[in-house]
Parts: sequence; C-alpha cells; structure tokens
Amino acid sequence: MGAESWIQIVYVLSALCFILALNWLSAVPTARRGVLTGVLGMALAVGGTLLNPGIVSYTWIAVAFVIGSVIGVPMAMMPMTAVPQRTALSHAFGALAAALVGTAEYFLRAGGAEMDRFTMGALAVEVILGFLTFTASLMAFGKLQEILPQRPITYRGQNLVNLGMPAAAVALAVWLVIHPGSHGLFLLMCGLALGFGVLLIVPIGGADMPTVISLLNAYAGLSAAAMGFVLNNKLLIIAGSLDGSSGLILSIIMCKAMNRSFSNVLFGAFGQVTAAVAAGEQKSYRSASAEEAASILLNASSVMVVPGYGMAAAQAQHKVRELYDQLTRQGVNVKFAIHPVAGRMPGHMNVLLAEANIPYDALLDLEEANSELPQCDVALVIGANDVTNPAARHDKGSPIYGMPIIDTDKARTVMVIKRSMNPGFAGVDNELYTLDRTLMLFGDAKAFVADLIKEVDAQSGGRG
Repeated sequence: MGAESWIQIVYVLSALCFILALNWLSAVPTARRGVLTGVLGMALAVGGTLLNPGIVSYTWIAVAFVIGSVIGVPMAMMPMTAVPQRTALSHAFGALAAALVGTAEYFLRAGGAEMDRFTMGALAVEVILGFLTFTASLMAFGKLQEILPQRPITYRGQNLVNLGMPAAAVALAVWLVIHPGSHGLFLLMCGLALGFGVLLIVPIGGADMPTVISLLNAYAGLSAAAMGFVLNNKLLIIAGSLDGSSGLILSIIMCKAMNRSFSNVLFGAFGQVTAAVAAGEQKSYRSASAEEAASILLNASSVMVVPGYGMAAAQAQHKVRELYDQLTRQGVNVKFAIHPVAGRMPGHMNVLLAEANIPYDALLDLEEANSELPQCDVALVIGANDVTNPAARHDKGSPIYGMPIIDTDKARTVMVIKRSMNPGFAGVDNELYTLDRTLMLFGDAKAFVADLIKEVDAQSGGRG
C-alpha cells in the first residue's frame, strides 16, 4: 500500500477513537478511558498528517509544535477551579487555527478564484465561525477570569447591531461565493466576524457562561468541519461534526436546565441587576457561628451539601472532603446535590468534587436530590445562589422564573455559607436566605469549612 492508503487507515482509526471517546466520556465510570482514547485519536490524527508525502519541510511544523507546547503545557497545569477559563482559551486557539487556515487557503487559491462555489461557501463558514469564536472565547475567558466585568454590558440598539453584523458578514460571504476574488470584501467579512464575537459576549452575564461555553464549543467544531470540506479532509469533517453536534446538544440541555431559550441567553442580558432589586426592602435573616453550625451537623442523621461557584472560587473542595469524612465517621449520611448549571461550565462541580476524591455514588443529580431533600435534616449550601432560589417557582417577574432549582428550602434546616447577602449572577435576592429555617454562615467558603472541621472534631471529642 502507498502512503496515501496508510494515511486513510490511520484517519479511520482516529475517527473511531473520537467516537468511542465521546461515548465513554458520557459516563463517569468510563470517563478516564474516554480521555485516554481521545488523546490516542488525536495522536493518530497528527501522526497520519505528518505522513503526508506533500510536506516539503518539517522545520516550521517543529517550530509550531514547540510554540504550541510552550503555551499548552502551562494551560494544562491550571488548577481545577480554572477549568472553565482553560476551556474558553482552548476554544479560542482552536477556532483561530481554523480561521487562519481558511484565510491562508483563500489567498493561496487566488482569492477563491480557483475554488468551486461549494468550497468557497465552506471556507466562508469556516472563517466566519472561526474568527467570531476566537474573539467570543477570549471575552468569555475575560469574564470567567474576572478581567472583564461579569455583569452584562448593554446599550441602546444593541440587539440591532448584534443581528446586523453577522447578517452583513453572511451577505459578504454570499457575494464572495458568487463573485470570488475581492480581497477587500473578504477582509471586511473577517473583521465583522471578529467584532461580532466581542459584541456577542459583552451583554451576557456570568450566570449564562455554562451555556455560552457549550455554544462556543459547537461553533469551533462546525468551523473545523467546514475546514475539512475546504481541505478535503474526511477526519476533520468527522471530528468537527462530533464536536459541533455535542456542543449544540449540551447547550440545549443547559438551556433546558435554566428553562430558557437560545435567544434569551444571547440577547436577554441575564444577570443584570434591576433597579427594583437594588432598591428592594431588606428582609431580616439569621446568622450562626461555626460552633453552632457544627452542633447542628453532628445532631443530624442526613446532610445534603449543595456546592456552587463560591466553593470553586474559594477552592474549598478539599476541605469539603475533610468535612464529609468527619461527618461520615460520626454516622451522618452525607450526599451532594449537583445542579446542571452550578459553577461556570457544565460538570464544573463534578470535576471539583472528583478532584477531592469524593465518592461518585454520593453525588446526586437535581431530580434525585429533590426527591430526598424533604426527608433531609440539613441542607448545607456552599456558594450556590440562583440554583437554590425558591423565587424560580412562583415569581413570574424574576429572571430565573421557571428554572429548575434544588429544593433546599424543603430540608428541615438550611445553612448557607456565603461571603455576604449580595445577590448572585441573576441579580435577584435569594428568598432562601430569609426563611425561618435558614441560617447564614458568613465567610470565605474554604475558611468557614475549615472552622466547621475544627468544631466538629472538638464537639465529637476528637473521635473523627
């Protein structure tokens, strides 16, 4: 067999690895196998590409490999709490690579004059999605890293601009398909895509970042699939389609979990604090010390821990594991309620709790947790806000109305570890905090859980 036949065999094996990886990643017990299989698939894809006899020199490939490693290795060493930011950067780099390849192909093929209309159309899709995903992902990274304001930034006529820019880019793409060769219009199309990526994320609040990240993942995958048509590379088509479809499906699941539509996520400015909330009447609440909270936990037979972004930001997951171990040794049944959109990306809480080696069978999804909470002695909320707000059930004027929540208010006692009474990303006060059965435990999540551990140990006579 010739080199081309071997390359196609390697590509088929690589595609098979990607499909198996996606399947195994859908379940926690097989997730590690899925990751390793995905890595093997990518190694085969890169290896097969390097076998291409058309490569004249490997010098620039080696330079690119070194540069990529210098950037990628530190990214891989980021703490688990920074996984959402790292994911956003990965989307940015992947989308930029696709867009730059498309740009290079356009100019190498005489401004599209040497392409048929289908290929030129695929190239336009590749470039538009690639460039807008690049800048949008950078903006998402900035919001997640708190370099940029997490609140929505809105202005008059914003939706008109946000609809007009991609419409203009698509119109230019159609023109270039019919009349290729206009370098100026091509560059204008690229500029509109870059600008739209920025404006797409600016009006979106931090609460919608899980859905945004999933959607950007879909855009990057579709850009790669389009690149496969331009380069006549079947593996890119398969891998990009898998990436794009899985990202889109996950986005739909996220929107369903928040009872919201794509249009509401992209144009609703979710997370903007309203004047009514800011000027609202301050209701009374009860607070408690670590000593009082530890006593309540030790006298409980069942505890449901509800983690949120506050736990992630404080990097408190390991302290939470210590508290879990202590209470379990004292005969307390401790479980964890995981909301689909808790944190900054899908599965954020699962990843953090897995890092702390909390048993997977102690993690309950929303439906399972809600079925047990009415019989639960204590619901311990650690940094979760909007996903525990009872207003989502009855307040039709609330931006989170209709969003499925964790029914912490149905537990016999609720304790909330939080820095202050400030509202969450949705910008609305949490009714849970002023209920008679709720105790507020003010402080940094990691520090307060550490205090709880000391108090539990002291009150249990050091038996833990």
